[in-house]
Amino acid sequence: MHRLTGAGEYPQSLSAIVCDDLPSLSSARQLEDQRIVSFVASLSDAQLEEHWDYRTLNGTPRRQRRREILAHLFNHQTHHRGQAHAILTALGVAEPDGLDLLLMRWERS
Repeated sequence: MHRLTGAGEYPQSLSAIVCDDLPSLSSARQLEDQRIVSFVASLSDAQLEEHWDYRTLNGTPRRQRRREILAHLFNHQTHHRGQAHAILTALGVAEPDGLDLLLMRWERS
């Protein structure tokens, strides 16, 4: 989100620790989710189609449409949910709680 807004946390490496405990992480995640929702809701169709210039963590310049960047942002979370599931399974949690977005959505409603 920092690449799209210029605001918020911007870890300098993929191994950065942004929170020291689960309650802090959960709170930060909820705030960031709301920030993402608000940002996307503020964009017009034309703004979604605009090209956006940014740099990757290693400094490589990139240029993409905002909608493509946002699609990647949402899709990449799927990758990390899979990692979390694999870690829980490796730790012996035979069947961890569901991590699917639909299950989470149903629990909220």
